[in-house]
This record gives sequence, structure tokens and C-alpha cells, in this order.
Amino acid sequence: MSELHLFHGSSVIIEQSIFGRGRSYNDYGKGFYCTESLELAKEWACNSDSDGFANEYLLETEDLKVLNLNSAEYNILHWLCLLMQHRRVRISSPVAQRGKEYLQRNFSIDLKHYDAIIGYRADDSYFAFARAFLSNEISYDQLSRAMQLGKLGEQFMLKSKRAFDCIRFVGYEIAPRDIYYVKRKQRDEQARAGYQADLERGDIEGLFMRDLIREGVASDDSRLL
Repeated sequence: MSELHLFHGSSVIIEQSIFGRGRSYNDYGKGFYCTESLELAKEWACNSDSDGFANEYLLETEDLKVLNLNSAEYNILHWLCLLMQHRRVRISSPVAQRGKEYLQRNFSIDLKHYDAIIGYRADDSYFAFARAFLSNEISYDQLSRAMQLGKLGEQFMLKSKRAFDCIRFVGYEIAPRDIYYVKRKQRDEQARAGYQADLERGDIEGLFMRDLIREGVASDDSRLL
């Protein structure tokens, strides 16, 4: 049996995650969003007003089919396509609308066969980076670099009833707001500062959304590796 240690940051203690709950417009749709990092869970648990809780779980993964968006067979555009399918995104230009349609045609993944998903967590910074790429403001390489900035986090999302049946609560740790909300802000600020520095350097030769659409770039294109 293979077990995975997971943590879920929250304002409350969650001893039992319930299948079918959650918002459909989260990053990958309805599910229970966790991380393998205790520190990140504590940061995600805190807001500016109160302490939070890092709930701890063990997940039996042996019989689960897991989609890892950060594995070699996928690229940032697969992640972005899923994000566009589930998150509420304000489309502000024709190129962004065409970009969204292009992603759906070429990088869509059928999630119904998977029990869990691993991928980036689209917090405020990452979501802003994704929108900038969709609107042709930054290149593919700039987006790829931006997703590494600040180490804002990878999440493990339980999606199927089978996955929910395989997780059990272990305990929790308190996340003090005066420590972890500050860390959360610092991490986000670090990512935004790195992103701004990359913008100032520019990427004249890079692949932009308009280029991808015009050339019909597919997921196996070597430039996306």
C-alpha cells in the first residue's frame, strides 16, 4: 500500500472531506484541494484577520489514477486550458477569446477518467500571469518562468468518490496569522517582483499567444518542451 501525506489549509478543522462539495469554478472544478507542503498549507490557511489550521491527512494512492500536469507529457498550456474551463475569467480582447478557443481545441484533457489531479495552484499572482499570456502580453517562455517564481505552490486535488474514500484525517496544526499571513504575502511579492523584472527584459523572439494561434502549434511542438 502506498500512502501520501497531504495537508489542507483552512480557517476551520476538517476531519472529514465530503465528496461533491466545493465550488465548481475552482482551478480544476469541484474537489478537495491539498498540498504535500505543511508550510504552504499554513500559508493558505491564514488571512489578514485570523489564524488558520493545517489539516493533516493520509491518502492511499495505490488504486488511484492521478493526472500530474507537471509531468513531462504535459506543458503549461494543458494547465492553462483546465484553468480556463473552470475559473471565471474576464475576456478583455479578441485575441484572448481566440486564445481560449485555441486552448480548448488543442490542449483539453478529459478529466472523467482521473481520481486526482496534481498541478499549479492559481492564486492571485499565477492567475494574473495566465491572463497576461492569454491576452498576448507575455510569451510562452515568460509564462513558464513565471510559474516557478516565489515557489507559490503545487496542489493535489481529490476529484472522484474513490479518492475521497481513500483519505483519512490524522490531525491538525495551528497556523498563526502573524507568522504565516506575512510569509504568504512575502512569497507573493517575491513572485510579482521576479515577474516584473522578466517583463522589463522583454522577449522579442518568444512565442506569444497570437503566434500559437496563427501557426496552429500543437501540444507535441518541440518549442513547448
